[in-house]
Amino acid sequence: MLEQIKNYLIHGDNYDALSLLKNEKKLSSKVQLVYIDPPYGTKQEFTFSGDRFSTISRMNGGKLAYRDSLTGEEYLKFLSGRLIRIRDLMAEDGTIYLHIDLKMGHYVKVLMDKIFGQRNFINDITRIKCNPKNFSRKGFGNIKDIVLLYSKSRNYIWNDPRQSIEIGDHDVRFRSIDTNGRRYTTTPLHAPGETENGMTGKRWRGMLPPPGRHWRYMPEVLEKLDKQGLIEWSSTGNPRKKIYAEDVMRAGIKMQDIWTYKDSQNPKYPTEKNIEMLKMIISTSANIGDMVLDGFCGSGTTLVAAQELKRHWIGIDSSMQAIRICKKRLFNFDYINLVEQGAKDEQMVGTNPEISYNAELSR
Repeated sequence: MLEQIKNYLIHGDNYDALSLLKNEKKLSSKVQLVYIDPPYGTKQEFTFSGDRFSTISRMNGGKLAYRDSLTGEEYLKFLSGRLIRIRDLMAEDGTIYLHIDLKMGHYVKVLMDKIFGQRNFINDITRIKCNPKNFSRKGFGNIKDIVLLYSKSRNYIWNDPRQSIEIGDHDVRFRSIDTNGRRYTTTPLHAPGETENGMTGKRWRGMLPPPGRHWRYMPEVLEKLDKQGLIEWSSTGNPRKKIYAEDVMRAGIKMQDIWTYKDSQNPKYPTEKNIEMLKMIISTSANIGDMVLDGFCGSGTTLVAAQELKRHWIGIDSSMQAIRICKKRLFNFDYINLVEQGAKDEQMVGTNPEISYNAELSR
């Protein structure tokens, strides 16, 4: 069915779609990045009326976009079969970002530990999703959800994401000024932990690192730093590395595990996520030309981000309304309608979800 690696938009149950993709040699074990934002087990119905979307607990006039009706063990069984098929589609250097809320997140992490392995867990990321709330309820306001990040192996794609930083002229961290007027601070050249046999635990310039610590760099690197004038020696002979403010601003700072990417106030689809967050994820964990999969693609924001960043993509959704929006936002793709093909498609396998979910969960 799928002739070459390009972009695919699939309408249908993602369990069936993932089973189909698994049997395609050009795609099986070829997906470098997966981002999924599955239903959260909220027992809600997501509706729309014209271009306006809302989230309600029961229908009140609008058309149904999709139902989020599974909860508890039933929900985990639903997710399990899909995660196993996703894992089989992932390349060895692939990663998966699973976006979930706090009510189900901890249970889903246990499930992902089982499917992907605890050693392949990378991060539990907090995503600030909205402005502070002032609801009258017993409990703290909920302004976050979580993103669970796992890899298929330890050799995964990682294009280290950086955040921009501004350092003012009067920043107390950069008080020192060199002869060229450049502001800098200093940091220790040693780090916690002793190295008994390695070179970083041996003498450099006649001195050992302090007890319980080791040199941060090999002796040859320390010599190079000193020749470059990047080591400041105190009056007592204590060496420290110079860190210049302009270099820090140029390089940025490492992205941490608390993200502020708030949801749109005027979404194209219920649960639509911030496109800048998705661009950051794609830039971090997929290279140009790589394949990105979103198995609950909704309005296609992940796919739009992938397309803008020159990655191939596969989007799957069971909602016809979601597919209509995707078609308006995307271009240059093949469309596969599994709803129309149904059980007649000879390439479809594993279409009995009740049996399959239970079998997969027991692995």
